[in-house]
Amino acid sequence: MRELGELLRQLRKDAGLTGKELAERAGVAQPTISRMETGRLLPTPETVERVAAALQLDEEARRELDTLLVRLRDEVSRLRGGLSGREAANAARVRSSRWVAVFSSAMIPALLQTAEYARFALTIGRDVDTEDAAKAAAVRVEAQAVLFEESRRFAFVLTEGAVRTWPGSPSLMVAQLDRLAQVSTLPHVRLGVVPWKVEAPAFPLHGFTIYDGSVSVVESLTGDLTLTDQGEIGAHEEVFEAFAGAAVYGDALRELLGEIGADLRALEHQLGE
Repeated sequence: MRELGELLRQLRKDAGLTGKELAERAGVAQPTISRMETGRLLPTPETVERVAAALQLDEEARRELDTLLVRLRDEVSRLRGGLSGREAANAARVRSSRWVAVFSSAMIPALLQTAEYARFALTIGRDVDTEDAAKAAAVRVEAQAVLFEESRRFAFVLTEGAVRTWPGSPSLMVAQLDRLAQVSTLPHVRLGVVPWKVEAPAFPLHGFTIYDGSVSVVESLTGDLTLTDQGEIGAHEEVFEAFAGAAVYGDALRELLGEIGADLRALEHQLGE
């Protein structure tokens, strides 16, 4: 945490502010500023965001701070440990972001998952502690509250394969499809699905989540790959826009979800015979 503290102290001095003045502008306690700058406090991303806003950082300084925030997130994950710690760190990252873009070709994104889907997503095919997984699922679902904050913007693009891939049972996915249809009606959320009948604009090798255009995170079975290089982020943004251009939205999306739901209910009937 020493590097983040040193950067914050230098940014404060560059802004011509005392620790007390910065604390007042950011709406935090003065001891909080002092402990952050000396590396004695592991600040939440929300606190760092408030301080950054108070400092009115330019693009270059903001990018440098974002890079260190990535390290902060990873440190939080290591300190808390386990699946629940990882989910808490992911939730903190989402809460500190105003614009989130998600592409997924294999599964429903965490922010859109029902509680039952989340439980399977965190446990299926993995050797995990059941109690830790239950806590992680609860954290994941609780973090979805940000979807209803109209000051934020979200964009989700899924392939039809991600929507049709079902864990647990087909009936679980029927409930998940209802969740997608509900979220698609939110005015500040753009949700699209690329139908399988449409030619793919690129090979979807993996999914990713872009936060505020400054960080892109690729989720793996054992951890997250966090990218901050502008060239890599730019490549992800190009892929996202390509798939977004091939996706269906609104009524066409909900019609597609209805067709997939009918297929899943028919499959459930077949499996029950």
